[in-house]
Amino acid sequence: MSNGSSLNEFLLLAFSDTRELQLLHFSLFLGIYLAALLGNGLIITAVACDHRLHTPMYFFLLNLSLLDLGSISTTVPKSMANSLWNTRAISYSGCAAQLFLVAFLFSAEYSLLTVMAYDRYVAICRPLHYGTLMGSRACVKMAAAAWGTGFLSGLLHTANTFSIPLCQGNTVDQFFCEIPQILKLSCSDSYIREVGLLVVSLCLVFGCFIFIVVSYVQIFTAVLRIPSEQGRHKAFSTCLPHLAVVSLFVSTATFAYLKPPSLSSPALDLVVAVLYSVVPPAVNPLLYSMRNKELKDALIKVISWTFFSSGSIAISLHK
Repeated sequence: MSNGSSLNEFLLLAFSDTRELQLLHFSLFLGIYLAALLGNGLIITAVACDHRLHTPMYFFLLNLSLLDLGSISTTVPKSMANSLWNTRAISYSGCAAQLFLVAFLFSAEYSLLTVMAYDRYVAICRPLHYGTLMGSRACVKMAAAAWGTGFLSGLLHTANTFSIPLCQGNTVDQFFCEIPQILKLSCSDSYIREVGLLVVSLCLVFGCFIFIVVSYVQIFTAVLRIPSEQGRHKAFSTCLPHLAVVSLFVSTATFAYLKPPSLSSPALDLVVAVLYSVVPPAVNPLLYSMRNKELKDALIKVISWTFFSSGSIAISLHK
C-alpha cells in the first residue's frame, strides 16, 4: 500500500474473537447507548419545555447533551454492529467521517465546558453583571463559537491526517478511528505535520484547562464567603456537577493521549478509550441531575407527562 488512497477499508480492533463475548460486548454497549440516549434526551426535552430552565446555564447544558448524543452515536453503533455481525471492517470514507466527527464533537464539548466554567464564574463572582455579560445573544455567540471551534478542529485534523501516506497496513488498534492510531499506519517521518497540529491543539486544551482551574479557585473562594449555609449549598449544587463532568472528561482523555509509551498496550488503550468516549456521555446526565433540584423536578415532570400521555393513548385505543 503506497498511500491512503489505495485503501478501501480499515480493520478496527475487536473486543473479542469469541462469539459469546462479542454478544456480551454488544449487549453492554447497547445498554450504555440506550442509557445515554434516554438521559440526554430527557435533559434536552426538560430544558426545551420547562420555561424555568430557560437560563444560560441550562442552555449550555442542552448543548452539552446534544454533543454527548453526537459523540456516543459516532463510535458506539459501529462497534456494536461489528460485534453483532462478527466483522472488523469500516470503509475508508466511514473511517474519515468517524475521525472528523470524533475530533469535531470532542473539541466542541471541551470548548463548551470552558464556556460553562465562565458562566458559573460570572454567576457567582460577578452576579450584578450576570444579566449583561450572559445575555441571550452573548450565550448564543459563545455556544456557536464552541461548535465552530470543534468543526474547524475536526476539519483540520481530518484533512491533515488523511493527507499522510499510509504504508503500515490497514489495522487500527482501536474500536473507532482516532488520530493516534491512524498515524501509526503512516510512513516514516510523514506524520510530523499532524503531530505539530496536535501539539498546538494540546497547548490550547491546556490553556482552557488553566482557565477552568483559575475560574473554580475564584468560585470556591467566593462561595466560602457566603454567610448562609443554604446559599453555599445552592452555589455548590450548580458548580460541583460541572466540575465532576470536566474532571471525568479531562482525566480520561489526558491519560489516553499523554500516557507513557511503556504503559501502552491494545487492552489498556481499549479500556481507556471506552472511559473517555463512551462513559462520559452516559454519566453526564446523572451527574447534572443528582444535586440539581430544578432540573430534577423538570425531569420528573417530563417522565410523568410521558407515562400519563402513553397511558391515556393506551386507554383510548382499548376503548
